[in-house]
Amino acid sequence: MNIEQLNADYAITNQIKFVEGKGGFPVIEINNEHAKALISVYAGQVLSFQPEGESEDLMFLSDQAYYQAGKAIKGGIPICWPWFGPDPENLGRSSHGFVRNRLWTVLGSETTRNGETKVKLGLVDTPETREIWNHAFSFAIEILVGSSLTVELVTRNTGTEKFSITQALHTYFKVGDINQVKVLGLESGKYLDKVDGGVQKTQEGAVKFSEEVDRIYTDVKTELIIDDAALNRRIKITASGSKTAIVWNPWATISANMADLDDEDYQRFVCVETANAANDVVEIPPSGEYRLVANYQVERG
Repeated sequence: MNIEQLNADYAITNQIKFVEGKGGFPVIEINNEHAKALISVYAGQVLSFQPEGESEDLMFLSDQAYYQAGKAIKGGIPICWPWFGPDPENLGRSSHGFVRNRLWTVLGSETTRNGETKVKLGLVDTPETREIWNHAFSFAIEILVGSSLTVELVTRNTGTEKFSITQALHTYFKVGDINQVKVLGLESGKYLDKVDGGVQKTQEGAVKFSEEVDRIYTDVKTELIIDDAALNRRIKITASGSKTAIVWNPWATISANMADLDDEDYQRFVCVETANAANDVVEIPPSGEYRLVANYQVERG
């Protein structure tokens, strides 16, 4: 993928430029009056988002992340699609699908009337993807960078038979100290505790962290809050097209055993994922379309 050609086709003066990133992957640098952001064309993945006036990035990105073809990048917003979690058909395919470890196609870029920046990337089925998942599809991510960040996954069924998907925006949020973090908006909600064999439980109060947490919350509200006392900020997550949220922190042992995380990285992030997962399965008819949307905004005061 030629950087010069990408700049010729999609760069916008003083807003968007394409550069060669780690591993030789093309990366989109966005810098407008509202925020700056970094998007990897490999994996269609937002790596960084920092609103104007904020001293810290919204996203966590591991210093040990892989930037290699066939591997996922640890941090930012990896995309799980067309399934979330283990292979739903037990065919030995990779967890979380196949779109987070391949090069995407740039489909468009534009500036909105109020100076926000919009980028669109996509994938379509190929003989290779048909070997993995035998369906005709068009899949896109639309990213809007302004004072907040909006990420939209658009799935289209271009075949003649219906198909079903699960999916997630596996977002890694940077935090000052995981021990001081609370996730609000899930109080009294039901969740599947993956640390405890998938047993269904009921959330009591805010979600707090003192050990490994890996939970799929069902029938969630459209708005969740990450209260990050150490960085003195609250991150508001507003979702549509989703009934599910995953909350994950690997804690010390798993973090230490992951080659693409530093031993202490678990203290520096929390994943709160906007998803269609567990029983929240999306069925898309021929010529049908489905949109999953998440907006991330820093709140202060």
